[in-house]
Amino acid sequence: MAKVGRPESYRPEFCELAIELGKLGKSYAQIGAAVGVARITLYEWMDRHPEFADAMKRARDLALAWWEDQAAAGIWEDREGARLNAQVWSRSMAARFPDDYREARKTELVGANGGPVQAQIVVQTGVPDPGSDLV
Repeated sequence: MAKVGRPESYRPEFCELAIELGKLGKSYAQIGAAVGVARITLYEWMDRHPEFADAMKRARDLALAWWEDQAAAGIWEDREGARLNAQVWSRSMAARFPDDYREARKTELVGANGGPVQAQIVVQTGVPDPGSDLV
């Protein structure tokens, strides 16, 4: 049976292009734009082409390294007084690389004096009085 639909636009040379773009700190969206496809198409290609999946993982690691290098280069003031905006850098890293740069918050519920939370279940049967809180 003949294949139906548009032919796939994937080409093996996209592997090297993805790696080169990763070296420049480019995101998956930017890599997709460079090859003329949406990001979802990149994920589909990664599912169908193991070599492309490997290249994209490598590109992501290279992009992470590029962004980390930007921070390392910008930590110290240069002669012209330019400085790294650490808050912007930190937030952009957390957004781009959440597995590596994530602020974790933990919420813990405790009862009186640090003890366990007390719960009480009241079961009533019958019809509540018209003035009761249960109406």
